[in-house]
Amino acid sequence: MPSTLTALLCLGLCLSQMISSQKYTLMKPIIWAKPNSIIPKGNPVTIWCKGIHEAIEYHLLFKGQLSALERQKSHGLMNKVRFPIPAMTLHTAGRYNCIYLSGELWSKPSDPLDLVVTGMYDIPTLSVQPGPEVVSGENVTFHCHLETATNTFFLLKEGRSSRPQQRYGKNQADFFMGPMTPAHRGTYRCFGSYNDFAWSLPSEPVKLLVTGSIGDTSFAPTEPNSYDGEDSWDVYPSTTKTGFQKGPTT
Repeated sequence: MPSTLTALLCLGLCLSQMISSQKYTLMKPIIWAKPNSIIPKGNPVTIWCKGIHEAIEYHLLFKGQLSALERQKSHGLMNKVRFPIPAMTLHTAGRYNCIYLSGELWSKPSDPLDLVVTGMYDIPTLSVQPGPEVVSGENVTFHCHLETATNTFFLLKEGRSSRPQQRYGKNQADFFMGPMTPAHRGTYRCFGSYNDFAWSLPSEPVKLLVTGSIGDTSFAPTEPNSYDGEDSWDVYPSTTKTGFQKGPTT
């Protein structure tokens, strides 16, 4: 085992030196996670890396170091590969990139993929003021509270294009939004965390309804759009979907 670890470290060092010394001419690969990049503790996840058909080798980098590699088999093309993680833990959460080799050239590293593990801490509480039903033009504030000592909070809205909002606070954080438009309506949840990659269980959902301006009921609330496939918090009771980062259909 020590000799294998030493070989991987040496390979990673040589690889970084080779990449830094060559001129980049290859397309940057695309990296994504299935079913999502926010995964409950103990659940499996697969990291995908897509390059070009001429690629002969793919490397997965974790925190800048070589984590795994996949070589071309004796037959067929290899424009994408997968790197399975059987069970998410605190040790597999973090920032990933991938690269590939074509001929004698290495690609640029992919954009980073932040893999988050949830379920590390207790369940936070989420509330919204002035209330869950507002009219267009009003402002709202989401309050996320977690009794466990934590200093980082994330707020997510259901949907494909959703990205987490991040705030800092001792045991509680406030997320201000406004002025409200119909685009803000949907289901929200929050998480507490000690760092960017290890989150608590999700809060119970808060559904925000946004109607038209005062005296105008033309904006009737509708269900937010969702996308197909399993999502990272489907395994939790009373929760549905998130849309932190989801890649192409494989």
